[in-house]
Amino acid sequence: MDCSICSAMPFILRPPRNSICASCYEGARSIIALTNKFQQVAMPVDIDKSSTNSTLFPTSPSKGFGNALKWFKEMKDLEEELTEKMTFLGGFVAAFRDQLHSDIQLKPGDQGPSIPAHRAVLATRSIIFRNMLDADGCKAAPNDTITLPELSYEELESLLEFLYSGHLSEEKLQKHVYALSTAADKYEIPFLQRSCGQQMLKSLNSTNALDVLEISDNCCNQSLKETALNFIVKNMEEVVFTSRFDAFALRNPHLTVQITRASFMDIKFRRNGVARDV
Repeated sequence: MDCSICSAMPFILRPPRNSICASCYEGARSIIALTNKFQQVAMPVDIDKSSTNSTLFPTSPSKGFGNALKWFKEMKDLEEELTEKMTFLGGFVAAFRDQLHSDIQLKPGDQGPSIPAHRAVLATRSIIFRNMLDADGCKAAPNDTITLPELSYEELESLLEFLYSGHLSEEKLQKHVYALSTAADKYEIPFLQRSCGQQMLKSLNSTNALDVLEISDNCCNQSLKETALNFIVKNMEEVVFTSRFDAFALRNPHLTVQITRASFMDIKFRRNGVARDV
């Protein structure tokens, strides 16, 4: 059957009885359904009141394939606008990189050199930094220094880069993810905490599962903790019979108990599952 959508020679088709193949039909239905789903779930969001495209989603659901294509075009325009805004906001990164008008120094805990920063950026990114900067000891000279003893120079530099840009390279995030996750929890930086959690989930394996479990417990990230615990239970031999587990157990007896209990529950469940299958 000739298809009016994907046919190599659509001009041969005879209107008004043009037909489409099953693949194009299902594809069109899926696109329309996806468009309707997003339009029904999402509320209208103002982007720029001075812009002609002032809402993220049309107020009425899509009625056909043409409206679906129009919606996708709006999303493309929105993407370009957001990209332009991100480029504009990249000036903060330049201010950090070039140390433009910095008014405070952050000192790492490994005797590394202090890093110049801006009070306004720190205060807007972290409520803890805001409280620290509002204290009497931080109001005086612009050369005042705040020490972050838990971070090395590289870790502090990565933290500041994230605060200024909202982004870190894959390599930096992977290298410093545990230190940054701890700092995000301590200084209440939810966006960084989520980024670190996603990175740890993505890279979870038998080698780092104990570290992820420990960090997630310290940072009260229950979802990440449950994922790491389930992974350890499913890979007990690879994780438990290592020198890393010995050191982990000494530092975290309560987590060791939780691993043991979870392992016994898993064994019990699998035994019952086998019995039921039989």
